[in-house]
Amino acid sequence: MATARPGWSRRAQYGLFFSFLAVIAGIIVGLILLAISLVAPQDFANLRGAALDVTGPVASSLHEVTATAEGLVTGADNYWDAVRQNAELKRERKAMLQRMVEAKAINQENIQLKATLQLRQHEQNTIAVGRIVGSSFNSPRRFAILSAGAKDGIREGMPVRSASGLVGRIIDVGALASRVLLVSDRTSIVPARLLRSNIPVIAQGRGDGTVEVRPLEVGRNPFRPGDLIITSGTGGLYPPLVPVARVIRLKDDGAIAIPLADPATTSFAIVEPPYEPAAIAAENEPAAAAP
Repeated sequence: MATARPGWSRRAQYGLFFSFLAVIAGIIVGLILLAISLVAPQDFANLRGAALDVTGPVASSLHEVTATAEGLVTGADNYWDAVRQNAELKRERKAMLQRMVEAKAINQENIQLKATLQLRQHEQNTIAVGRIVGSSFNSPRRFAILSAGAKDGIREGMPVRSASGLVGRIIDVGALASRVLLVSDRTSIVPARLLRSNIPVIAQGRGDGTVEVRPLEVGRNPFRPGDLIITSGTGGLYPPLVPVARVIRLKDDGAIAIPLADPATTSFAIVEPPYEPAAIAAENEPAAAAP
């Protein structure tokens, strides 16, 4: 008949037996050490020193392992905390840059609005003030949309200017908005003169954002780079002394200039009635005749 294998209960019994023996051995060792400490204190002190010498390196090694483990945990925590703080700083920096750009745009818009309001105070014949809400760039036809229309008293043919200079003239009018023909359009012709020498010139748009200026008299080229072109008042549409463009490049019979009032950077503009010197003189005659 086959013998039965020891099961789990047999192993548990062995474990309890050996544990009991270990406890008894520990008690015996403890009694022996107690007796030695009472009978021979000096020998017991030597035994404690020897035990300390044996367990000291082990305790030191365990302490180093514990310190290393704690350092790794602390270093990992510090690393993830630094990563989180770095991400937060990047988000704050991005938001701050966005606020700075918005503040700069608002500041520039406020400067233009203030200059436009000051211009309106000086110009007694201002019809309306509007915002330039759009303009064409890629098309050879150059237009801008002004947020003011017939309800504000605007009519076709009225000149439009900003604090920087002449923008153009009204060609289409709606109830709430108007279309402006820019001075850089090919069909735009502005009677002007050279500010430095007062020579009459013609400023005509080229359809690419620039203006070509030519003198009325045939002869030598009177332009220099940096010269300012202003309106002359001839023609009865644009008032005189309004800046139009600045010369950037010379040609054989004229020069190329850039408009001073760029619709891409201009936020506000004013609309004035057409300049008619005869009508203005007729209106001023009764006031001059009055005592």
